[in-house]
Amino acid sequence: MYREGTLAGPVSIGDEHRRMENYKKTKIVEKPCLHPFTNLPPDIIEMKVKDGSKIRNLMGYAISKMELDSVRQILFTGSGKAVSKTITCVEIMKRRLKELHQITKVLFKQIEEIWEPIVPEAGLDTLTVKRNIPAICVLLSKDALNPQEPGYQAPGSFDAFCIETLSAESQGQVKRKHGGGRGAGSTGKHPHFTGGAPREPCAKS
Repeated sequence: MYREGTLAGPVSIGDEHRRMENYKKTKIVEKPCLHPFTNLPPDIIEMKVKDGSKIRNLMGYAISKMELDSVRQILFTGSGKAVSKTITCVEIMKRRLKELHQITKVLFKQIEEIWEPIVPEAGLDTLTVKRNIPAICVLLSKDALNPQEPGYQAPGSFDAFCIETLSAESQGQVKRKHGGGRGAGSTGKHPHFTGGAPREPCAKS
């Protein structure tokens, strides 16, 4: 029978590695967040982009729907490593279908990682590691949206938001490849997002 513990507090990379080398990650739980958009149609199409999603498959479906006169809006969402892929999908959509209004919201989502001992007989506790990861929600609309809404972009607008976000994601990946990444339970800075969209808080469960 395992006791549940929480990995917290500042630890060095070496200490963290030695602590976690006896564990394996068995589960990831996404905690619910407050949706940054309100009053969306209940039947709106939401494209939930994942790290392993194929852009060709996502965009084939999304474009076919948005080309219908009856479909006026579409929502793209992604978190963690899928943020840059979500932005790519949005840019492809905007270049394929002109005159789309856009509102971008950036937020942080909390996830919990469950780590269990590799050798149960060692008497180690099961650990719950909490992380905050960046997430993005982008609303595209054929109809006009409120230009005063934070994160609004007019049709045909391709500002620095996406470029800077993609750059931050790429730099983070390069650092991780060179050993600058962080293991489970560590704390540090999240990718810095700029542009008109404010960060939204996550809901506390």
